[in-house]
Amino acid sequence: MNATKMLQHGRQPMIRFLGKRSTPSKVDHTPHAHPASPTHALPESFASYRQKAQQHGPLQKNQIPAHIGATPGASLGPIEPGRGMYFDRSELPSRFQRLSWSQDEIDAIESGGASQFA
Repeated sequence: MNATKMLQHGRQPMIRFLGKRSTPSKVDHTPHAHPASPTHALPESFASYRQKAQQHGPLQKNQIPAHIGATPGASLGPIEPGRGMYFDRSELPSRFQRLSWSQDEIDAIESGGASQFA
């Protein structure tokens, strides 16, 4: 006798569906705007949508804005952090800077922690 056949004989699914399966008689497939869209309207055509759409920059090659790469970076002005902002951790006050490693800590890391117990 097969044990698997015995187990499958009395098996009942845990999910119970109510009623008979039926598909709706009429389904509306007309396009409509998403309920959360800002304009609540569909675009006139895909081509007009594509002209305005951007994905990591303009989608059309000839729509590159003139201000990107048209002027050198030095003409944008000095690049200095604002008050209370820092570009590097070494510019922070000493209490926030990185601490140097002691030789005991370096040995403990290199040995995987075994040197602390030896």
